Formats: sequence, structure tokens, C-alpha cells
Amino acid sequence: MLTIALAKGRTADDLWPLWRRAGIPLPADIDDSRALVFELDGGAYGPLRYLLAKPADVPTYVSFGVADLGVVGKDVLLEQGRDVYELLDLGVARCTLCVAGRPEDRRTRPRRVATKYPRLADQHFHAQGAAVEIVQLSGSIELAAVIGLTDRIFDLVQTGQTLAANGLEVFEEVMDVSARLIANRSSYHVQRGLIRRLLSALETHMAAGEEAIRS
Repeated sequence: MLTIALAKGRTADDLWPLWRRAGIPLPADIDDSRALVFELDGGAYGPLRYLLAKPADVPTYVSFGVADLGVVGKDVLLEQGRDVYELLDLGVARCTLCVAGRPEDRRTRPRRVATKYPRLADQHFHAQGAAVEIVQLSGSIELAAVIGLTDRIFDLVQTGQTLAANGLEVFEEVMDVSARLIANRSSYHVQRGLIRRLLSALETHMAAGEEAIRS
């Protein structure tokens, strides 16, 4: 059985259309059910098991071999540095990792930064020669800047509407982020044929979609 861990939320919502176009079976009720584990007959792929997890947990499941494959954002992969194979940029769930804050703080030297990505934030500001205090949060990062807890936030931005609604603006775009297909190293060797078949199906339909856009 091939087990695939998927990040719940926007990543999964953006992924389903590509997954279905590639002909990879999905449970009929995966969008509506509260279940976290789904098993089904995957046809040419054999039995399939899907695990729906928090984005930060997907690389853990894959690296420990609980899941053979996973789909998660590049931001999470870089932050955690788990020992997995990154097989494919799926081109969905696109956003940008940014430094943002209140307009009046733009010209000041960064001192304190709120983020869900302490490792990446520390690397970024260290590379700029800025010694900052990292405040790790797990909720609405924007709030830290709004109330003055920090003078910067380091977070993902998709449309910028939440920033604008809270009087914040982007100071710097650090990197583009999208969902990636990852594999457990042992699983990739043991189930190489099956995984390559799934990978090929995704690549083919991604290429077809890009060609349709160009034409």
C-alpha cells in the first residue's frame, strides 16, 4: 500500500484539481469528511492510503516512513530540514515568504521579529548582518506587529489583503513558495516503479496545463 501524507487546508484545496487531472484516485468524501485517514483502491497504483495532517507534520511522517510520499510547502521543508527526497515542484499553493510591518517601522533597524519560521528568519536577518530577537508564534503573526510586540513579521503572503486590512505592508520579498512532492528515502527505492508512475502522471498533466496557458 502506498501511503501519501497531505497538508490540510489551502495546500490540499489547490492540489485536488491537479491530482484529479493526473488520474490519481482520491476518496469521494475527502473534501467533506472529518476523517484523517482514507483508504481506497487506487487502480493502477494499487491500494492507496491518504493521511491528512497539519503542514508542519507532513515531513515528519515522511521522514519516519509512516508515509511514503507527502505534499507540503517549500517553506516547511526549508524550516525543518528533514531528510527526505524532494521530487517535484507541483506549482500549486503559491505564495511568498516576506518581511512586513507597520509603515512607520520601515526605516528603522529591525530589532524583534515575529514568525512561524524561526530558523529561516534567523538565517535571513543574520545574512543581512542584523541581530534580531526572534519571537516564535503559531497563530496570527500579523497581530504581533499591529500591537507593537515586534517591529517586523516574517511570514507567508498570498494576496496581501490581511496585511492591508491591518495597516501593514511588505518590506521585502524573501522567496517564492509552492507545494512540493516529497518521498521517504527508503520508500523511493523500494517502491520506485510505483512512485515514478505517479510522478510521471503529475508531470505530464502539469506540462499540459502550462501548454494550454501559453496557447
